[in-house]
Amino acid sequence: MIGDWIEKVEYPQLPAMTDEELVSFFEEAQFARLGTINEDGTIHIAPIFFKYDDGQILMATQDPSRKIRNIKRNNNVTVLIDTTEVPFKGALVYGTAELDYEDVIPKRVAIFERRLSQEQAETYARRLSGKWNCVIVRITPVHIASFDYSKA
Repeated sequence: MIGDWIEKVEYPQLPAMTDEELVSFFEEAQFARLGTINEDGTIHIAPIFFKYDDGQILMATQDPSRKIRNIKRNNNVTVLIDTTEVPFKGALVYGTAELDYEDVIPKRVAIFERRLSQEQAETYARRLSGKWNCVIVRITPVHIASFDYSKA
């Protein structure tokens, strides 16, 4: 059997980030990747703008998207926020998602302003809201697993 040929080695966990390091990391990160569960049990992953706000991760998207259909069926989600350059850093956030349809445009602008000018963020939020019913996804973490290769 193949398993007989593989050396059994326990993989060490890299040092985690402190709470302060995580907050700083979340504030600096460019994008998140949101994982939801498709109806057939496979995983749907999508890159998305986000904002860390008082213990929650906020994401702006459109209601007719697959990720929203998935959340309506099963609100357990996983969010990956990471870097792509060495030394790698990241966090896997396991949590539950709630959908917020109230006063969406200013909330979307606040999320988009992390990467766009205020004018660009407002234009983008209004343009998307004119095409689709928009929604804010509020993710409350249940567990966060972080890693920081710079500490290795």
